[in-house]
Amino acid sequence: MLIPKKVKHRKWHKGSSKGIETRGTELAFGSFGLKALEAKWINSRQIEAARRAIIRYLKKRGKLWIRIFPYKPVTQKGNETPMGGGKGGVEYYCFPIKPGRIMFEIDGIEEEAAKESLKRAGEKMPIRTKFIMR
Repeated sequence: MLIPKKVKHRKWHKGSSKGIETRGTELAFGSFGLKALEAKWINSRQIEAARRAIIRYLKKRGKLWIRIFPYKPVTQKGNETPMGGGKGGVEYYCFPIKPGRIMFEIDGIEEEAAKESLKRAGEKMPIRTKFIMR
C-alpha cells in the first residue's frame, strides 16, 4: 500500500476540506480519467483496491497513472482507552480529496475498456466519481 517514506510531523491536525479543487483538474498523462465529485478522505487501502481493480481488468494492456498519494497521517486511540494520555498513534494515511480532482488516468486502450475499468475503480471509492475523456 501507499505510505510516505518520511513526513515532517508524525501527527497532524484534522483540518477541513472546503471548496473545489484547483490543482489536478485536467488530464495530464492519459486520454481517459476518473474525476471525484465529492469531498472526502481517501485512504491508501481504497486507492490500492481501485488500482487492483483497474489492473485486473486491463490485463497488461494500456498504461495507468495514479494522480493522488496518501500523505496525511490519521491517528486513532486504542479501544477502551481512558480519556487523556495524549493523541493516539498513526493508524493509516489518507488523501483529502475535493470535487474536481482527477484520481486515475488511463491511456493505450479503447474507450469502452477504459470506461469499464474506471467504473470498477469508482465502485471501490467512498465518493461519487465521473468518467472523463480528452
